[in-house]
Amino acid sequence: MNEVTFGIAVLLATGLLCAKIVQLIKLPSVTGFILAGLILGPSGLGLLTMESIGHRLDHFTQIALMLIAFGIGEHIEIRKLGPVAGHVGYIAVVQALAAFLLVTAGTLAAVHVLGFSEGSFREQLIPALLLGSLAVATAPASILHVVRELGADGPLTSIILAVVAASDGLAIMIFGIVISITHQLAGHGGSSLPASVIASCAEIFFSIAIGVATGLIIDFVLHKLHNREEMLTAGLALLLLCGESTRMLNLSPLLAGMMAGFILINRAERDVRLFRVINGFEPPIYVLFFTLAGVHLDISALRTAGWIGLVYIIFRIIGKYCGSWIGGLLSGAPSVVKNYLGLALIPQAGVAIGLVFIIAGDPKISHWSTIITPIVLAGVVFSELAGPLLVRYTLAKGNEIQGPQQRPECQGRPNRQCNRWLRGPDGVSLAPWEGAALHPAANAQGVVVFAAVHTATARALARIGVILAHHYHALPMSVRFLAKAEKGMYTDKEVEAMFLPERDEADSLGYPLQRETVYNDPAPGLISTIERNDTRTVVLGYPLGRNPLAFQKVLDKVAADVLCPVIAIRFVGELTCKNILVPFLFPRELEELLPLCEAFATADHPSITFLRILQADSSHREITDCETQMQQWLETTLVDTNTQVRVEPSESRLETVLAAVGSHDIILMTAARRRKIQRLFFGSLANSVVHNCKKPVFVVYTPQDILNQ
Repeated sequence: MNEVTFGIAVLLATGLLCAKIVQLIKLPSVTGFILAGLILGPSGLGLLTMESIGHRLDHFTQIALMLIAFGIGEHIEIRKLGPVAGHVGYIAVVQALAAFLLVTAGTLAAVHVLGFSEGSFREQLIPALLLGSLAVATAPASILHVVRELGADGPLTSIILAVVAASDGLAIMIFGIVISITHQLAGHGGSSLPASVIASCAEIFFSIAIGVATGLIIDFVLHKLHNREEMLTAGLALLLLCGESTRMLNLSPLLAGMMAGFILINRAERDVRLFRVINGFEPPIYVLFFTLAGVHLDISALRTAGWIGLVYIIFRIIGKYCGSWIGGLLSGAPSVVKNYLGLALIPQAGVAIGLVFIIAGDPKISHWSTIITPIVLAGVVFSELAGPLLVRYTLAKGNEIQGPQQRPECQGRPNRQCNRWLRGPDGVSLAPWEGAALHPAANAQGVVVFAAVHTATARALARIGVILAHHYHALPMSVRFLAKAEKGMYTDKEVEAMFLPERDEADSLGYPLQRETVYNDPAPGLISTIERNDTRTVVLGYPLGRNPLAFQKVLDKVAADVLCPVIAIRFVGELTCKNILVPFLFPRELEELLPLCEAFATADHPSITFLRILQADSSHREITDCETQMQQWLETTLVDTNTQVRVEPSESRLETVLAAVGSHDIILMTAARRRKIQRLFFGSLANSVVHNCKKPVFVVYTPQDILNQ
């Protein structure tokens, strides 16, 4: 078995599953990814370890860090940051220095207070300085992921992302200076402190220079490309080349990636196409990155870190928060920035872990990594679990979360709860009839049969029955089913009272209601009723109970055995028929849907949109030909009706229909010709729309005999 392939599959599947679970309790997806890594890693089930598989996937980590850095650069747009650039500079510098100084001082104090004062002051100062420099780093990946997931946008979001970018640049600078200082303190200094500072500044300068050059090259190449696939390929090639080049030169890939994104977004042309195509490529890379970060984490590090780890975590939080508050105060930032931005800087992950690895690989100071690694990993465990929540809290306080728009029909209910309510008995309603009263034909012939399974849909079914009866010059007939054992148990008045909702609705539209009570099971009882009467069409409403499969069996049986069309209606929320959407795949479906469209057009004068769904690779000529054919068909059919034609190539038929629903009130569709085992394998677009759409759906089942006429 290929362990790497197996590991990727397990990481992706478990990461996505945990993300969906934590989303149910309003936690960011990144928290679920990290928890998935903890579960799979040595702290959990031990299925994956860094020794067995983790290090073989390090290239995904490098790719993810470069894409993250590039994505952060997109959010540092000078035109947007103009008024807040001063805030960014003050906050970034002050919070970085505060975190560094407080963690360094706190660690030294803890060593003395707790009695861990073995060795000279110089030997105690070295790990304290290293921990202080590591405390400056943040987690751009976690923060950016939460921002994107919540769709956050606004001045606070821009300041957060800009401060994160600047903070990691300062972290690299401070870390480089501290490494030079610790080399001096450890007696290995081969150069003076000023020379070390100059070397660190040179590292930052050349990293930025490579990033600027990469951004300019990408901008030049993008103007030569117009295909999304080509842009993605060229963009990834240049970004990964930038990352590997800086890594080989011992420079900072993160700084280079940020600058590449910064240059591209601030060019006069402002070409964001590469950002968008990469956004579609990122999700699996991000899942691997965060779950691998979770595999890196070892909960036992919390015990090893002990009190020093607790001091590191607490003083880092205090430094980030207080430093941000002081920086905001000095720059005159708004109160929401001063009071909450520091909380968004708590996450810490990839950059800090990478710097720890650098310490472990430096022979001059590597023996201190046994002390530093568990402390930093303990901080990472805490900050990566709690940090995304604090980022979300900060963005919420700034009112910059672009949450789903409140739907008026939900009456203040949360989205998930609202969807269940709208599909339940209490959520189904009927809009008042605004049209003129309808007049029955002088010599009405035949009936339109409708059967209400639930009282919540009785009035709505009666209205549809009357509209169709008006079209067919027939009369509406309501059928109620009772068990055979109930025959004779009800008086005539009690039976008549059962039909009261339908009768009132039919009367309000100007039609008399025919009634029939059937003491039999629904399927055979309905079939016998249809056969006894001159039935033009049958209307059934999906049940509002918990057994849709039983209804589907009845529907399949009736549709297969009767000789007239059967219309199944899935009610969701309020039923009104002013704007109708008619999606279809083939022109022959229009003949099946035409009677229903004509019935609505005659009775209620709605606006009807016909949506022809084509294959994703359809040519422009095919699209134009379909539009022409549709217009010609409409000129000979729905002449006096307000109609629109849309022809759309589709990569997902279901998503195309759901996206087109928009302001439409109902959807009219034809049923699949497949039954039972065929439907299991090949599916049904109409059934998928019924289960996923948040608007009423009418599905027309037309007998084969009618189709062959």
